[in-house]
Amino acid sequence: MDGSQFVYLAVFLGFTIAMILVGVWVSRKVKSGEDFLMGGRGLPTPLVIGTTVATLVGTGSSMGAVGFAFTNGWAGALYGLGGSAGIILLMVLFADVRKYNFMTFSEELSFYFGANKIVKGFTSILLYIASIGWLGAHILGGSLYLSWITGLDPFTSKIITAVGFAAYTFIGGYLAVVYIDTIQGFILFTGFIILTILSIVKIGGMGEISNSVTPEMVSFLGIEQMGLIPAISLAVVIAVGVLATPSYRHRIYSSNNIATVKKSFMISGILFALFSMFPAIVGMASSVLNPDLDAEFAFPYLATEVFPIWVGAIILVAGLSATMSSGSSDFITAVTILLRDVLQLITGKVPDKKNMVQSSRISLLLTLCLAFLFTLGTNNIIDYISNFVSTVMAGLFVAAVLGKFWGRATWQGGLASLAGGSLMSFIVLTSERLTAFWGNPVLPSLFAALAAGVIISLLTPRNQMSDEESLMILEKEREVIDEGTTHKEEKAANG
Repeated sequence: MDGSQFVYLAVFLGFTIAMILVGVWVSRKVKSGEDFLMGGRGLPTPLVIGTTVATLVGTGSSMGAVGFAFTNGWAGALYGLGGSAGIILLMVLFADVRKYNFMTFSEELSFYFGANKIVKGFTSILLYIASIGWLGAHILGGSLYLSWITGLDPFTSKIITAVGFAAYTFIGGYLAVVYIDTIQGFILFTGFIILTILSIVKIGGMGEISNSVTPEMVSFLGIEQMGLIPAISLAVVIAVGVLATPSYRHRIYSSNNIATVKKSFMISGILFALFSMFPAIVGMASSVLNPDLDAEFAFPYLATEVFPIWVGAIILVAGLSATMSSGSSDFITAVTILLRDVLQLITGKVPDKKNMVQSSRISLLLTLCLAFLFTLGTNNIIDYISNFVSTVMAGLFVAAVLGKFWGRATWQGGLASLAGGSLMSFIVLTSERLTAFWGNPVLPSLFAALAAGVIISLLTPRNQMSDEESLMILEKEREVIDEGTTHKEEKAANG
């Protein structure tokens, strides 16, 4: 390890320690299991914006998008634009579910189908796996970056990255995640603005990009480089990822009220759309500077070989902020699903509320180990996310939309959407010809999930349970975890 690599490792450790100290400070506000998992359900607009933006600007939309833009030009912005569309559409379709005081997405899904236990049990396992998958993506991205700039081997880098953001989550729970996300969101936005400006100056201006890369790369959103259908598929797969990822639902459930959700998600979507341009420019600038570079190392290349060490340190902290903020969000969401739904499915009960914080920390350790195992078989961030979302999330999104907005939807139809989307994804992924045509399986997966959900719903008996009856069943289950919040107080919190 040379001098600069030692400095970068020291910066990483110093940054991690600082975040842990924030977690320790926030932990004083944690008085119950509800606080640890849900942040007290009273997050104000600034904190919701901070944690949402930081979660959106994750590993894929920062480091992954830079590498993608290195090869595909302005198509690198599709990640951010897709995510922006996803968070705004999530606001339009689902912001109002805050009034039900759900704790998990599987609880919400079961509500749409008459509090059906089969739906809740199956989706809780699926969503727990999904959250672990997202967590694995962030560990993967951060470890690739850390390995490049410090010279550590990839396996060690994965361990250090995982432990880094797990530490403050373990100490302060969801409140620590929210506060630290807000800090990291500011850091990563500032860092990427600085990096973008310096990259443009380094190559001699934006005009040099057009002169140095292929015309297809600088076409509108890189469509001529990727192809129209693969470009649409990329934007859609990211939007669906936001619409069906449990951690974004967690922001809805923990916000102060519906108005807070709507305002926060709209601002977050606008900010993320603006941010999407930065990784695309940085990626193309890297291509101008070193066209022979491996695309996945375009981001750390700037930090270690192009700019002075102090700039590299800023880039390092910005990149790690993106990874850690998103990773910690999926981390705490996975644990909430595990304790609220999966454990109840297996044992018939949830942990005693007096031991909920301790149970949460044990579950954090288990979840971290599982996510680490997910990362051992791949090193490509964008492919990992695209294939994962198409296989797991497309059917979840369709089931939620059918359940909420189509009165004829049945629980059998909801499960059929999940199965149909996953089956179609597997079919596309096993065919090189289909994968080349679609780019990723998300579009055919959505179509298959919709068709399966509608057909099976029409062939099965209509749900006879009212929303009020479904909600009563779920509220009774939730009483074990809630720390004495009265119905009147909940109504006040929902405005």
